Amino acid sequence: MGVRESLAGRARAGLATMAVVTAVLYIIEAVNIATAGLLTLEFGIRPRDPASLPDILTAPLVHDASSWSHLLANTLPLVVFGYLAFLAGARQFLTAVVFSWLASGFGVWLFGGSLFGAPTVTVGASGVIFGLFGFLLVRGFFNRSWGQVILAVALFLVYGSVLLGALPSVGRGISWQAHLFGLVGGVLAAVVLRRRGR
Repeated sequence: MGVRESLAGRARAGLATMAVVTAVLYIIEAVNIATAGLLTLEFGIRPRDPASLPDILTAPLVHDASSWSHLLANTLPLVVFGYLAFLAGARQFLTAVVFSWLASGFGVWLFGGSLFGAPTVTVGASGVIFGLFGFLLVRGFFNRSWGQVILAVALFLVYGSVLLGALPSVGRGISWQAHLFGLVGGVLAAVVLRRRGR
């Protein structure tokens, strides 16, 4: 009974957390659209610009201001992956988010954009989303948990095709660097959490 109550508590906390996160993202997007992309310019990552290093901490909170489509596309996977990660506990969720957030941001800052083209600005939570996905895909193997492995297989069958977004591409408006390094961050989080649990 205690285990069920604990899981139910984490489920409620996870739903509440993702609801708050989603609301914050939509409020920020409303402001960004209303100001014609001012937040994108101020808080997006400009690759290899030393002045833009602090933007690693803010870029995932901001989305493309030209329409709501960028945030809408990110909402469902962010809520699903975030909620499932939270079921393991707040510490695991926060660790996965922090590793994904920072790995994605530094990856974009170092390798984003084009060395020869016009400067680009990268925003969006997709790097964190890829990190949470990577975390959920591999943690079961490190934990030797059949339940987590089965969940990983189910997630892969439903969302596995999104991993193509982590491959180098020239897709306009898509940062494969954010996806790839976010994914790496999520896997590293699973490794770190497994080692601490031994």
